[in-house]
Amino acid sequence: MSEKIKNIIQNSIDVKAAVLANEDLLKTLQQCVDEIVAAFKNGNKVLFCGNGGSAADAQHLAAEFSGRFYTDREALPAEALHVNTSYLTAVANDYSYDVVYSRIINGIGKKGDVLVGLSTSGNSGNIVKAFEKAREKGMITIGLTGSTGGKMKDLSDYLLNVPSNDTPRIQESHILLGHIICQLVEEDYFKLTV
Repeated sequence: MSEKIKNIIQNSIDVKAAVLANEDLLKTLQQCVDEIVAAFKNGNKVLFCGNGGSAADAQHLAAEFSGRFYTDREALPAEALHVNTSYLTAVANDYSYDVVYSRIINGIGKKGDVLVGLSTSGNSGNIVKAFEKAREKGMITIGLTGSTGGKMKDLSDYLLNVPSNDTPRIQESHILLGHIICQLVEEDYFKLTV
């Protein structure tokens, strides 16, 4: 049992080591930081969406912006699109679960806003539709996916595709990348040194 635990931990480390060695991914990560800082400076907001564990990660990252990350500072306009359960269940019931995110993007998304979608496969139908709607509205799209990027690859202005096909390892790296974005955005936007 102890060997199995060690193997799981080592697999997580290996995926993160592959992220660390991927210069293109790291460059894209910095570009995401720059786009989000610019969006906040221009009075825009950052919206997050995901399903299941990725929804939990989306909510977690939105809270890092709207609450705080390392320092006490003003709240930044960010939210996870699934947290209004009355909206989510009504639209899923009356229309389709595939449009729960695209419909709200159509309602509240504005040109210059940023939409961050988390999907380990990159093929989640409701996130793909949200990215399509976001592009129609002139929003910036950031996709956090697994190795191939799936359907989100061609719809993402910035793609952070973790080099793995293992869902838990991808999600662990998504939260790492998200935390890096939150830290660097906070430091840049508020001119902090952490």
